Amino acid sequence: MVQLCVNIDHVATLRQARYRDQPAFAEPDPARAFHEAELGGAHGITVHLREDRRHIADRDVDLLRALVRTRLNLEMAATDEMVAVATRVRPHTAMLVPEARREVTTEGGLDVAADGPRLRDVVAQLKDAGCLVSAFIDADGRQVDAAAAAGFDVCEVHTGPYAHAFADHGGDAAHDAVFAQLEKVFGAGGAIQAAGMRFNAGHALNYANVGPIAALDPCELHIGHAIVSRAIYTGLRAAVREMRAAIDAAAPAGCGHSHHGDGGDD
Repeated sequence: MVQLCVNIDHVATLRQARYRDQPAFAEPDPARAFHEAELGGAHGITVHLREDRRHIADRDVDLLRALVRTRLNLEMAATDEMVAVATRVRPHTAMLVPEARREVTTEGGLDVAADGPRLRDVVAQLKDAGCLVSAFIDADGRQVDAAAAAGFDVCEVHTGPYAHAFADHGGDAAHDAVFAQLEKVFGAGGAIQAAGMRFNAGHALNYANVGPIAALDPCELHIGHAIVSRAIYTGLRAAVREMRAAIDAAAPAGCGHSHHGDGGDD
């Protein structure tokens, strides 16, 4: 089964649009939204605690760690401040991502190859705190090799280029440009599992484009914006349930075994 981790950052984005200085007294509250996502079939909850606290706040992370009954994935920059938060909170998974103040959402993967020694130290600290440690990387063999050398347990492949190609070519999954991006994700997934790490995927996935990625048999897909957007019309529980159905319809029976060997072990 390909598992679904629901990113609820955009619930906090809506709250912060009006109540940036009073997250504990405002709505919608991510500390309530997670429950609806779990009832809809989410296997995990993802939040990104950014350095500027533009959406998720520290109190959200603390509450979610106490309340989430599936598992909590904390996206974070590899900074001393965020490592201190993660080692205190001890999320089930700590995922290191690049972070820029001006970006709307994370754009591009972590350059593990350029920062290997420092990231190796960060990974060791997070593992000592009991976290599974993940790297958000581009579909690049060089980054896969560097992530394995740094000691990461998981690599999440950045599916943004695939999603953009899918949209640019009218949702034609057989178009050469779309297929080429899909092949890159496929190749990265195989390399990740061959290196003994778990293969996850995410970024810009939605109800229309998720099928071909699910068919590659990653362990987890991390999806947020599309689900929260649909939830405006259907409710969060139903939106998660519909995404689960789209993934299940396309995915092979096992996690990471049908296409890439025996590396994935969720």
